[in-house]
Amino acid sequence: MEEPIIEVNHVSMEFNLSAEKIDSMKEYFVKRLKNQISYNSFWALNDINFTMKKGEAIALIGLNGCGKSTLLKTIAGVYKPTKGQVTVRGSMAPLIELGAGFDMDLTAEENIYLNGAILGYSRAEMERYYDDIVEFSELHDFMNVPIKNFSSGMLARLAFAIATIGKPDILICDEVLSVGDFRFQEKCEKRIQKMLEGDTSLLFVSHSIQQVQKICDRAIWIEKGHVVEDGPTSVVCPKYNQAYQPE
Repeated sequence: MEEPIIEVNHVSMEFNLSAEKIDSMKEYFVKRLKNQISYNSFWALNDINFTMKKGEAIALIGLNGCGKSTLLKTIAGVYKPTKGQVTVRGSMAPLIELGAGFDMDLTAEENIYLNGAILGYSRAEMERYYDDIVEFSELHDFMNVPIKNFSSGMLARLAFAIATIGKPDILICDEVLSVGDFRFQEKCEKRIQKMLEGDTSLLFVSHSIQQVQKICDRAIWIEKGHVVEDGPTSVVCPKYNQAYQPE
């Protein structure tokens, strides 16, 4: 029996939020030295459990602040869980925060090589992928422009084009397809479908339930850091929609 490509075992994540307003770094250090800073504990994730098979497409759904992005960042290794364990077997291409891994003062071309290096690709590999990245992102005329001058849609196109080169074992997308025009979103969806056909696994976050049902075969509904339901999108998504329909 093949091992799961991702295992999330009893994962909980605690954040400490400052209980009082501090107006300056000087005030913070003075209060810290006097042990006058108090914190409120906030559990963003509470005992999350699931496994993911190779080639599976799973959507994490829930309202803002439910813990979806925290869970993605924990799986991607950005956060270390307070409790529990995450096991990932395979290469990962994370698209978690727009602009993450980019240097805003560098040009689009320079950022392609920088982002590729962060993802573990050599310069020679990135040179092979370069034309495909430019073609897919449709940014031919902007390769020598510093990306600080890019719109959010242009940045999303570049980030997606880089993250989906080659054949990563796992693709993680957090609301990336919500940025940009409808035509480019469809183009991204087609590339994701092609990657899924090639056994890439997908962890997907989107507020568009229609998009979730189109791309993913399984949905995990999270509410206040807990899993409410885990099952086929055809079952979970209608329940989710019904739960949050305006009265």
